[in-house]
Amino acid sequence: MLFRRKKKTIKIEKRDVPKDIFIKCPSCGEIIYRNQLEKNLHVCPVCNYHFRIRALDFVKLLLDHGEFDEKIGEHLEPVDVLEFPGYKEKIEKSRKKTGLREAAIAGTGIMGGMSIVLFVTDFGFLGGSMGSVYGEIFYRAAIKAVEKRVPMVSVTSSGGGARMHEGIFSLMQMAKTTVGVNLLEEAKLPFISVLSDPTMGGVMASFAALGDVIVAEPRALLGFAGPRVIKQTIGEDLPDGFQTSEFLLEHGMIDMVVDRRQLKETIVKILDHLTKGEYGKS
Repeated sequence: MLFRRKKKTIKIEKRDVPKDIFIKCPSCGEIIYRNQLEKNLHVCPVCNYHFRIRALDFVKLLLDHGEFDEKIGEHLEPVDVLEFPGYKEKIEKSRKKTGLREAAIAGTGIMGGMSIVLFVTDFGFLGGSMGSVYGEIFYRAAIKAVEKRVPMVSVTSSGGGARMHEGIFSLMQMAKTTVGVNLLEEAKLPFISVLSDPTMGGVMASFAALGDVIVAEPRALLGFAGPRVIKQTIGEDLPDGFQTSEFLLEHGMIDMVVDRRQLKETIVKILDHLTKGEYGKS
């Protein structure tokens, strides 16, 4: 007589894999584990592509304690003076997306044992565009640097240039931020400008291009009008790599291109050289 064993049914629970656990590099197409990318400071380990990062990520990257000791202009908020259609809604959407009040943040902190004022912009807030509050924060940051007799470092990711929603008020910030740089110069305080992808328009045409030393991340898009606009205007093909960091370095428009993983170390060396220990050592 034959006996048949009953087969055991093993239930395997299906686990949901988080949608954002992997990310595809837009440059080389490599699929990267997100945690690995974050540990590598959002730089592709295969092709060295620098992903855009948030303003607060730059704060954590550059400052010794990863946070501002004193925030500058943190209570300021953009105002829809011109009653531009949809502007208020866009501001509110950007606030929820970034957790910031404006596209720029600034404060005092310690970098490599040296006291500095750090100004950073966030592309996630209306493309990092420069409005009245943005310009005011930069100006106040420059004044704070003069008051404390410390260097100032600016990190820009502002593809939006001057913010069209504020019209002439945003264009006036080109002059205001330039005045801030002049105050630093008159006080003989170093101003380091770091250009991240993208830095364009009125931002690039004002304070971002006025650093004593201008540093750029690799392959960042830098310039006034974009390549497509220029190509359409002049009706000619543009050189390979036009308006990238490497192109501007080759043509003498910036001083160096630095990998994000060496950015803090490089800036500290520059400041040590420029100040010779005179300013801001904690």
